[in-house]
Amino acid sequence: MEKRSVTTFAGNPITLLGKEVKVGDKAPDFVCLKADLSPFTLKDVAGKVKLISLVPSVDTGVCELQTIRFNQEAGSLQDAAVITISCDLPFAQARFCGAKGIENAVVVSDYKDTSFGLNYGFLMEEFRLLNRGIVVIDKDDVVRYVEYVAENTDHPNYDKALEVAKSL
Repeated sequence: MEKRSVTTFAGNPITLLGKEVKVGDKAPDFVCLKADLSPFTLKDVAGKVKLISLVPSVDTGVCELQTIRFNQEAGSLQDAAVITISCDLPFAQARFCGAKGIENAVVVSDYKDTSFGLNYGFLMEEFRLLNRGIVVIDKDDVVRYVEYVAENTDHPNYDKALEVAKSL
């Protein structure tokens, strides 16, 4: 399994597991879980632009703000799906979405198999959580933007990801 040390968490080096995805790559498939524990895959949003927001846990400040921001922006993205993925349990995600009014974005969990984390190279070995970041995938499932945030307590580049998603 590929390992990379390209990020930190609260200033401490973190090891990312899985193959790093790059712009131009065919988007790897993955299986996450919805709130009802049914599977969620790329096929669920086939033919749409996909803006995937990765957060370590919706129960932390920056992750909460990131999830709320992309939920608000989802309405301005034509024919696009905004997806937030974390390793939180689906039940915790559902409570969070209900409490914060998350209705425009899809929030799914990678806790079971860490399929997204490993297939896209976002899984933090030390915590079994996802590194903060963003992936934008076009309608043909080609990766058009990737950001692995260098420090997990920092916000990602919202504007750049939204610019790329809107251009597709």
